[in-house]
Amino acid sequence: MDMAIFRASVILDVILIQIYCLHFVSSFGFFTFLRMGNLTSSTAGGLSSTACVQYVQEVVTQNCVVIFSKTTCPYCKMAKNVFNEIGATYKVVELDEHNDGRRLQEALARMTGARTVPRVFINGNCIGGGSDTKQLHQQGKLVPLIEQCAPCCAASSSDGSGSGQFESAK
Repeated sequence: MDMAIFRASVILDVILIQIYCLHFVSSFGFFTFLRMGNLTSSTAGGLSSTACVQYVQEVVTQNCVVIFSKTTCPYCKMAKNVFNEIGATYKVVELDEHNDGRRLQEALARMTGARTVPRVFINGNCIGGGSDTKQLHQQGKLVPLIEQCAPCCAASSSDGSGSGQFESAK
């Protein structure tokens, strides 16, 4: 019984993503990404990859700090620990627990130029992975990046998971 409900939920999620993407594609026809990675523009190719790119774009726009992660990845844990140390609130998308995790990782690779996890975003910009995050913190550059978060990122998201609020740990 539980597996049937899970499958129905997955199917519903896929249908909703496709409907959303169809609406977006018909409204704009193409996308332009200026703030992230190497991708500057893309035509609407396949619905699933386009929906994944749109999802990533929305998550990083609505949250000050976002970590695209996998639960068993030590570098992902390293990045999360850095943000925990400094008291920063962050949104985590665990790709190995997400229905479209593989496609989201492919979208991240196209957008940032790297397929590895974690992919860490601050204020809409990819800062790299776990080692990059730790290095920025050790250089004293991470906190100033978080403090520059746009006002859109300072309010809690609807699911309450990544507010972008920041309190420096002293």
